[in-house]
Amino acid sequence: MRNSMKVSFAIVAVVVIVAGLPVVMLAQETTRYDLLLKGGHVIDPANHIDEERDVGVLYGKIAAVEKNIPADQARKVVDVSKLYVTPGLIDIHYHVGHGGAPVNWFAPDARARALPLGIPADLALQSGVTTIVDAGTSGAETFLQEKEEVIDRARVRVLAFLNIVANGMNGGLEQSVDQMDVKLCVDTIKKYPDLIVGVKTAHYWTRGPWDGEHVPWAAVDRAIECGILTNSPVMFDFWPRPERTYEDLILKKMRPGDIHTHVFAQQFPIILPDGKLNPAIAEARARGVIFDVGHGAGSFWFRNAVPAEKQGFIPDSISTDLHMGNYLTVSMNNVMSKFLAMGVPLEDVIRRSTVNPAKEIHRPDLGTLSIGQDADIAVLELTQGNFSYIDCGVAKMDGNVRLTARMTIRAGRISYDPSGLSMVEWEKARPQYFTIPNGDGALPARADDFPRD
Repeated sequence: MRNSMKVSFAIVAVVVIVAGLPVVMLAQETTRYDLLLKGGHVIDPANHIDEERDVGVLYGKIAAVEKNIPADQARKVVDVSKLYVTPGLIDIHYHVGHGGAPVNWFAPDARARALPLGIPADLALQSGVTTIVDAGTSGAETFLQEKEEVIDRARVRVLAFLNIVANGMNGGLEQSVDQMDVKLCVDTIKKYPDLIVGVKTAHYWTRGPWDGEHVPWAAVDRAIECGILTNSPVMFDFWPRPERTYEDLILKKMRPGDIHTHVFAQQFPIILPDGKLNPAIAEARARGVIFDVGHGAGSFWFRNAVPAEKQGFIPDSISTDLHMGNYLTVSMNNVMSKFLAMGVPLEDVIRRSTVNPAKEIHRPDLGTLSIGQDADIAVLELTQGNFSYIDCGVAKMDGNVRLTARMTIRAGRISYDPSGLSMVEWEKARPQYFTIPNGDGALPARADDFPRD
């Protein structure tokens, strides 16, 4: 069966003049695709495609992934030869909105003075990312604000893990156990099942002495309870202590399908003193525990990542933990490039940035170029050369490869194209481009009418 979607040809009316009289004739429109990406190397792990193919888009959906689609069948043709075409990337650890940080966080009388974590959601489009998942910035009491402020207005698709702390992050209440309201968490997830993909617990009691309220597993246990009651995964940001060990978390507490983010952070015994990979990692993975990168500003060390990769351990998903503290130095392409520089094959890196995270958040409709799905597409360039990458311990690693997004398509719209892959040379643009708009209703001076953001 051909990997394409049947497209009905449109019938249009054409008025011609015959013997001085108007005659209506029917003509068949031959355009089958709104957009055709031609000549690229398609990597779509969900559909086991790793070869040169063309990708056709119609009405914002994937319509064809085939070899040698004729260019005259498309309204807009983009030459992507020598580039890689993949499903839109998925970053399952990102931060948007205010979360618990009050709007007047900077004022002397603010309840909490921490800067909001969130960065503009659409910055993700610059890396070929078409879906981001907010990792617990908001909780049950603050999710509606995040929805109205960011989710409903973003061009990129925004989903969310709900913080078990009802106020969310950076509101000064993350250590308040009475804020970890399981019922409120459950009710909110059930109210927004299309947007909330799971539960998040983070930053709980990393150093203070234990007391009657702050017992070692309070946040973990309540997050898991919410996950059980909503049949959804829990993402864990965790700091081990003698009373709650790393091994107990991944071998006893976490359920199959739960996600351990920040896996290469400094606090985790990924590499044992003898240089060997901690055997608990393999045991936890066999149990179904998911390992996620969650790079962030303080959660990625080469001293953990490089020896682990050399011993065969690669996290299940690649993510950035982008927030106000690191958006100038970290991006999805930057993190993916680090793994390429460590020796992970490109197809494997794409898998961990598309179909794997889609499975982790129970969204099999994402991370794929399957026919009929939203046309979320990344066009990537792989460059060989001399490059250097940094970790959160201010150490450097040299590499010979870099991955860069050249174009991002979200639901069929060209949302990012800084080098003009899809654009005509300005000197060859249509007359409208050269026309100065004059007054209301004037057409903009654009070289084409293809939908763009």
